[in-house]
Amino acid sequence: MTASLHSQDPPDGLPVRVIRSTKRKKSSAARIVDGVIEVRIPSWMSSADETTTVAELVAKIEKKRAVNTAVDLMARGRKLATVYRLPMARDIRWVTNQTTRWGSCSFEVGEIRISSRLARVPDWVLDYVLLHELTHLVESGHGPEFHRLMARYPRAERAEGFLDAMALGCADPRFET
Repeated sequence: MTASLHSQDPPDGLPVRVIRSTKRKKSSAARIVDGVIEVRIPSWMSSADETTTVAELVAKIEKKRAVNTAVDLMARGRKLATVYRLPMARDIRWVTNQTTRWGSCSFEVGEIRISSRLARVPDWVLDYVLLHELTHLVESGHGPEFHRLMARYPRAERAEGFLDAMALGCADPRFET
């Protein structure tokens, strides 16, 4: 196994260490270890492939880091739970693996996950999704009581329309109204 520190680290990003491994046959992976992005690649990989692979994996890590610090979801959740008299989740966090849902709630353990695709939507849209998931802490399904509780959000219909348009590729998440 050999490791090298990359010199083309972004000035405001984390340093990158590339580790070539004889144990890796095909896959590459990256993770943050002690403030350094470690990228593990197969030892046979060419310099050109290394450059491309490292750039792609570092971009994914940096994107995830940016999303994780963009909005304090716990603070937003606490505010919404107070205003709408709902229980507070034990944990609310961004996730990058939700590609077909805007959010999800583990009713039994009180954990909420919000898709990182929502990191740049207007506040009122994010608040709608957070409120939707917080409401699931009271009503696990989408029955009449769930809809009654959600109807208290004044921009619910508008947020649903925004999310529908975004799902169809018609709304730019940076568009604030």
